[in-house]
Amino acid sequence: MPKGIERLTCLRTLDCFMVYGGGENESKAANLRELKNLDHIGGSLVIKNPRGGGIEDAAEALLKNKKRLLCLVLHFNHNHEDNNLIEVLQPPSDLERLYISGYGGIVLPNWMMALTRLQELHLIFCGNVEVLPPLGRLPNLEFLQLYSMGVRRLGAGFFGIEEVENANINEGEIATVIAFPKLKRLEISYLEELEEWDGIERRVGEEDATTTSTFIMPQLQQLIIQACPLLRALPDYVLAAPLQLLDVRGCPNLWKRYWASVVVIATAAEPALHIH
Repeated sequence: MPKGIERLTCLRTLDCFMVYGGGENESKAANLRELKNLDHIGGSLVIKNPRGGGIEDAAEALLKNKKRLLCLVLHFNHNHEDNNLIEVLQPPSDLERLYISGYGGIVLPNWMMALTRLQELHLIFCGNVEVLPPLGRLPNLEFLQLYSMGVRRLGAGFFGIEEVENANINEGEIATVIAFPKLKRLEISYLEELEEWDGIERRVGEEDATTTSTFIMPQLQQLIIQACPLLRALPDYVLAAPLQLLDVRGCPNLWKRYWASVVVIATAAEPALHIH
């Protein structure tokens, strides 16, 4: 990207910003700092190699001030020091779609859970990430893709389910907790370390005491699971979801558990089921 972009303060569209990684042409290349005053850019922005300019330049970009930005794509280069860098690349809170690819850090950014209008989240080639944040708390998330990550378990922390204290509700009442309330499509691919996908049991107190009802992914319509060889079972709430598409490939343990003796033929008028 040529230097001087910072002077285009009325710019509305900037599809891609490639950060130069140094070399003989570095003096001619723009860095992320030049995005600071481009607060009118909207739609989609792809940032490639954000580490090329360093954390200080990334912080000066002030992405959170780009209020018209709806989609942000961050392409990292698998650097294990990406943890601090991604924190300063905080997008505006109204972001609707987020793609993080090639991230080499261990933990995902804290600002992710503040994206209350997020509809799509794609985490791709984030191999060092073993623990996911409580993504189930994102109220408007409709599409979640997890691809090639180090995650070993999908449990209560992932769902973001907090126990309801009896003191906060009246005796005999039912407290309802919903995780991923609007999720319609879930793709889990190449999570080769994933072994457990927990179900959350309903917690029931003594007679006349409070009851907590937990609902997970109540609107799930499409589930794709590919190349998760260690995954042993699916939780009951997934099997009870209003699925229209179930595509399972490269998951031998699931095949043995559920479908080894079943042959399914789906027609155009029926929900699609693909098991390999």
